[in-house]
Amino acid sequence: MTTEAKDLVPAPTRRERQRAATYDEIVTVARQLLGSPDALSLRAVAAEMGLTAPALYRYVDSYHELLMLVGQAIFTDVISAMTSARDRHGDDDPGAQILASTAAFRGWALRHPAEFGLIFANAATAATAEAADALHPTHPSSPGGGAQFSEFFTDIFRRLWDRYQFAVPADSDLEPALLERLRELRAAGTLPCDFPGHPLGLSWIFIRSWTRLYGTVTLEVYGHMDPGVIASGALFRAMLEDNGRDLGFGDDWPRLRALAELEMSR
Repeated sequence: MTTEAKDLVPAPTRRERQRAATYDEIVTVARQLLGSPDALSLRAVAAEMGLTAPALYRYVDSYHELLMLVGQAIFTDVISAMTSARDRHGDDDPGAQILASTAAFRGWALRHPAEFGLIFANAATAATAEAADALHPTHPSSPGGGAQFSEFFTDIFRRLWDRYQFAVPADSDLEPALLERLRELRAAGTLPCDFPGHPLGLSWIFIRSWTRLYGTVTLEVYGHMDPGVIASGALFRAMLEDNGRDLGFGDDWPRLRALAELEMSR
């Protein structure tokens, strides 16, 4: 937005500022309740804020909407953590950027298991990205979190391919049912990792890499692995190495492995 365009945007009124502040308080209180013994609910949020339930309904009219608003705020935080890690490295070093970002994702998830569970392991908030703005167009929120999350990794992944030129399966190498589904998602504009102008095999490599990352972090967050193994970070390092093979790191892996160790220790 240009300076001239910004000058044309009217400043929020006092009423609008108060309403935005109330939304922020609702989200803050709800996030605190995620980590408490009390179940998250509209009634619990209202009680913590000193409001009656009907008063809260003037801002959030359903439990689903509350989840959307909270989920979007959480997405903003995790993307911020990954962005800070990514930006420690230049755009000309996407290998370093992807390792730093994934280490930051893991670190955030281990520190915030309840919030991780809400946006990554809860079907009710799986579509947080687009839903929050649709539910409350007057709420001063950022674009949908899920979409931002996908775009964050897609940008780095595109540069990874440009640098390492790793092997990508041709359409004929993909299982027919998978190929058909990927084509359907691309045609509908819903392929979460689309790379226009590139074969669908690139999206498939992305999906496989994300699945390894998500699966490993989920196991660690929920303790579905020996605590000592989790604490050692060995499982996460092995996942990074597996992804590194698919991404063609090759001779660059020793440098990147050392960098990953540093990022994991932050």
